[in-house]
Amino acid sequence: MLPALGDTLGLVTLHPVLRAAQQARVTFATRLSHTADSQNQRHRMVPGARPALSATVDDEPDYVTPSLIAGDGAALRAFRQAMDRAWEAFSWLRRHAPAPHLALYLLPNAVAVRIVETADLAALQHKMRMRLCWNAQEEIRRIAWEQAVQLREADPLIGGLMLPPCGLRHLAGTTPYCPEGDRYCGVPVWRLPFEEQEPPPSR
Repeated sequence: MLPALGDTLGLVTLHPVLRAAQQARVTFATRLSHTADSQNQRHRMVPGARPALSATVDDEPDYVTPSLIAGDGAALRAFRQAMDRAWEAFSWLRRHAPAPHLALYLLPNAVAVRIVETADLAALQHKMRMRLCWNAQEEIRRIAWEQAVQLREADPLIGGLMLPPCGLRHLAGTTPYCPEGDRYCGVPVWRLPFEEQEPPPSR
């Protein structure tokens, strides 16, 4: 069973034991940026229900700040000013445009989106394997890490299989542990306790 977890082809749904994970489903409510959500939608087997922005975005700025920007005072001030200007333009156009939904084109990619995702554990394990990798887009990696922590709290055995690819390959005894070749991040993540793999926070 464990060698299948370390296979780069993602054989969980074909394994006679592991495919039982398709019978259990989990649901997460997530706040993320439009940028991250556009990446997140690539996981077709982890579908999410997304609200219509025209019905949920109002005149109050609601956005996600990347961690690199949040950690630099000057960059953060410039970012917040840009967000405020974007929302001022959005609010004005929403009131004056012939069709209010046209104002949505002025929203920045940082605009916050709230989604509800439901997936079976086999599909979720595939997503976690992709998004817990340290080469993954940072915001989605943080969300995946937070969801994996919740799964560990609910069921340590199942949650313990939600690992980056190198962690799974280490668990399976498959070498090299990192399957990325020359894209290896340079950190032996498989040696780190899961709580030490926490990505920097977005705001």
